[in-house]
Parts: sequence; structure tokens; C-alpha cells
Amino acid sequence: MKETAKSHATFVIVASVVRPAMNLLMNKKWLGLEKLPAGGFIAAPNHCTEIDPLVFGHMLYNQKRMPHFLAKGSLFKVPVLRSVLRNTKQIPVERSTAGANHSLQVAKEVVNEGGAIIIYPEGTLTRDPDLWPMKGHTGAARMALESGIPVVPMAHWGAHEVFPRYAKRFHVFPRKTSRVIVGDPVDLSAFSGRPLDRATLAEATNVIMDAITELLVTLRGEQPPLVRWDPAAHNQSTHGRFVERGDGPAEDAT
Repeated sequence: MKETAKSHATFVIVASVVRPAMNLLMNKKWLGLEKLPAGGFIAAPNHCTEIDPLVFGHMLYNQKRMPHFLAKGSLFKVPVLRSVLRNTKQIPVERSTAGANHSLQVAKEVVNEGGAIIIYPEGTLTRDPDLWPMKGHTGAARMALESGIPVVPMAHWGAHEVFPRYAKRFHVFPRKTSRVIVGDPVDLSAFSGRPLDRATLAEATNVIMDAITELLVTLRGEQPPLVRWDPAAHNQSTHGRFVERGDGPAEDAT
């Protein structure tokens, strides 16, 4: 991607901190890197620990693909962080129609320049008790079908042992290994020409989530649940924490 001088400099500064820290925290094993498209794409990974954005950002940066995340619009109001996000062309997500259109436009610019947009279809850390991917939101599917951007499924396993979901501290010893696997772009051709209604987007999202889950099966060597976890079916919110920091399950209002 053709980064501006300011963007490149900001990425270099951030990477000079993040890369050594990630190498110190855990070993890494990256599989399927040859499947990363030459042009721009949407990276769709599973989400099971607060630090997995660093895991995927690290992997993509090392492949000379600048990572661009969809980030909550409120983060762009935080001093200093706002400058970092803007300088590295991260994409604000707003709930308004105008905000959503702006996000899509920025995303298209990133992709047209060969960049990678990282979207977590689950929207938040998985609620599944065994950390399998849960029911996804339709944002990645909508963006892909509206713009023709390829969706590349990804999965990781191991980083959650270093920083468990909602943990208070890192668990560095004994040393763990974070494994990442990249899959083939998801085939969404079956949805071409169909109206982008709720049913179509839900089906396309399921195809994406199936691809992510299959990759995680490869890493874990285990079989996922027959039915994907649906927070609504378990009276859980779809955003924010759903457990207190620790191991006991309990709905958290924060």
C-alpha cells in the first residue's frame, strides 16, 4: 500500500514498540502466508483475547501489509490516540448512515491502495465457553458484497494462554506459542446479484464464519460445537464484557 510519509513514520514507531513486545511475550508460528492476496482485502479472524489485534497486526506488518482496523468512533476522540489512528488510516465505525458510508469509502480507499482491512465478524470477544467462533455480525459480508473486496479468513490459537479473555495480567511462563493460519479467500459468488437483505447477509456471514471455524479446527485439532454459539439464545449482550475478570461466568453490565 502507498502510505504517506507521516503514515509510514507512525507505523514504524508503533511497530518498534509492538514487535519486540510480541516477540518477548510468545513464540510465533504463521501458516498459509502465501494465500495473502497481492491486492487489498478484508482479513476476517476469530476473536478470543484482547491482544489478538496485536497478533494479526504483527503478522500482517511483517508481510509488509499495513494493518487497518475498524475502530470504534469514540476512540478517535481520545487525545494522542486520535492522531495515531488517523495517521495510520484506521477506519472509524459510526452507527449513523452517514458515518457508515464514510467508513465504507475509507475502506475502499485502503483496499484500492493494496491495504488490509481487519474486521472481526464476531464484533467482540467470543462468548463461547470453549472459545470457538460464535455467531457473526454482517458487516464484513456487507462490505465484501457491496464493493467486491475479497474476504480472507484467518484463525489464531495460543495467544489466549498468554492473556486469557478478560484477564488482569499476562502469563508469559512457561513460554507459549501463538499460531496463525491464513485461509483461501471465501467464495461468495453464490450471493452475486442477490439483494443485500437480512437473509442474504446472514447466509454470507455464515459462510465466512464456517471458513474461520475450519481454520481453527486445523490449529486446535478438535471439533467445534454442532451449533455455533448465539449470545441472544443465552440472554447475553452482543457487545461489552459478559464475564467478570476471572473465570466465573456472569453477565456484566459494562
